[in-house]
Amino acid sequence: MRTNDNPGTTRELKETSYSSWAIPGFSMLFFTFILIPAIIAWLMSSYAESMPGLAFGVSFPLFILFVLGCMGYVVQEPNEARVMIFFGKYVGTFSKVGYFWLNPFITRRKLSLRVRNMDIEPIKVNDKQGNPVMIGMVLVWKIRDTYRAVFDIDSGGAANGAFNMRALESFVRIQSDAALREVTGKFAYDTTDSSNTELTLRDGGEEINELLEHKINERLSIAGMEVVEARINYLAYAPEIAAVMLRRQQATAIISAREKIVEGAVSMVDMALSKIEADKIAEFTPQQKAAMVSNLLVVLCSDEPATPVLNAASN
Repeated sequence: MRTNDNPGTTRELKETSYSSWAIPGFSMLFFTFILIPAIIAWLMSSYAESMPGLAFGVSFPLFILFVLGCMGYVVQEPNEARVMIFFGKYVGTFSKVGYFWLNPFITRRKLSLRVRNMDIEPIKVNDKQGNPVMIGMVLVWKIRDTYRAVFDIDSGGAANGAFNMRALESFVRIQSDAALREVTGKFAYDTTDSSNTELTLRDGGEEINELLEHKINERLSIAGMEVVEARINYLAYAPEIAAVMLRRQQATAIISAREKIVEGAVSMVDMALSKIEADKIAEFTPQQKAAMVSNLLVVLCSDEPATPVLNAASN
């Protein structure tokens, strides 16, 4: 049995290839629509009057063969497969592409192996700090094990041999919702401490997406499906706390900006005093230095442009 290389899926494949005969469809067209009708027509025209019992006795089985022959044709496109069931027994998965004639007594469940997109609507979840957040994601998935997809998940029945894909989509949506809630609960939406290097939902990026993909794959492997990509596409605080959290973010941004401004202003004041003393431009008393530092910090840290005032007094 093959195993998935994805670390999030460790279950063995139960799918096997259909090894019984599959006749090219165009070859069978001659027997079904030319040879059998021609034999029936010949029997009815030659023996209908002289030996009606023989004519009808041979024509009836041929007519049954004609009906069964018409039921065996299938057209299969790329990335499609049919799960073959012979009187309740799984006999393999037919995945050849083209026009074929198969045993008409075999039940065929048609599955699409193509990649599918799913947009998970934003749901309200509590993050690690207990804050309600709205989070949604885009999921890309496909069927990997046709046996598990058909026999391990209740599909709600099949119509005209076609598998009910809506049952699988419902399973994927529910399990993805559960995995999204689990991952969201392990991380905070954001951090207010600049020195905190803990991963958050807001800046987690690829690491959060990889963990989310891993968790979803663990859940979907029981249904024979795998996730190609899982990516968060919506993240916001819940409406009831959005305004408060916005003010907190604004305050945090202001404090962070002020810290940078003060740090730069102190550096510039120190540079100015050192330059004046090194070039012997002027000599200051400790009181004058304190006044100059105060004035420079006011000018550099003020939100509004400073208005210069000239002191024309002579002492």
